[in-house]
Amino acid sequence: MFDAKLRPLIDPPLNYIGRRLAQIGITANVATLAGGAVGLAAGTAIACGLFGVGLVLIIINRLLDGLDGAIARASQPSDFGGYLDIVADFAFYIAIPVGFGFAAASNLPAALILVAAFTLTGISFLSFAAIATKRGLETTAHGAKSFFYSSGLAEGTETIAAFVLMCLIPAAFPVIAFSYATLCIATVIQRSISAYASFR
Repeated sequence: MFDAKLRPLIDPPLNYIGRRLAQIGITANVATLAGGAVGLAAGTAIACGLFGVGLVLIIINRLLDGLDGAIARASQPSDFGGYLDIVADFAFYIAIPVGFGFAAASNLPAALILVAAFTLTGISFLSFAAIATKRGLETTAHGAKSFFYSSGLAEGTETIAAFVLMCLIPAAFPVIAFSYATLCIATVIQRSISAYASFR
């Protein structure tokens, strides 16, 4: 919901750093893989009850996720890079609720529901992108991307805000997770209505 609005604010510093990293030979795929590893480490830290460490790793993961695109734009974007980026993103999105599920048995139902909601959201996102690409549709609302990014109520900004809140108030994880899962389902419904209007 807020991703497109934040792009004009976050892109300039990320693009500057991305250009510098590209100049010293760091590739976008290296940044993506590093970010993916940090994201999985965040989930592991949370599973061990180290919520502060998990929070720091979440922030680092998001920084690397922003930098991989900036490095790609400053060097040589590739379709494989776009594929790798989305796989790393969803691995991270799943790792955090799974970590909370391991952290406390009482978290498990909410963690399962949130992972299921993320799965449905991801399916709706990627299905929309595949058909939009087939039809030659384009958008720059989320910056230059490897494929069509459809907007929704639950996007990256909202997801990170929820993850940060979970780490700051671990005892509230079930409430936050169920609430955010509801927003994800609303996003699937919203995107399905948009798909009907665009593809029928």
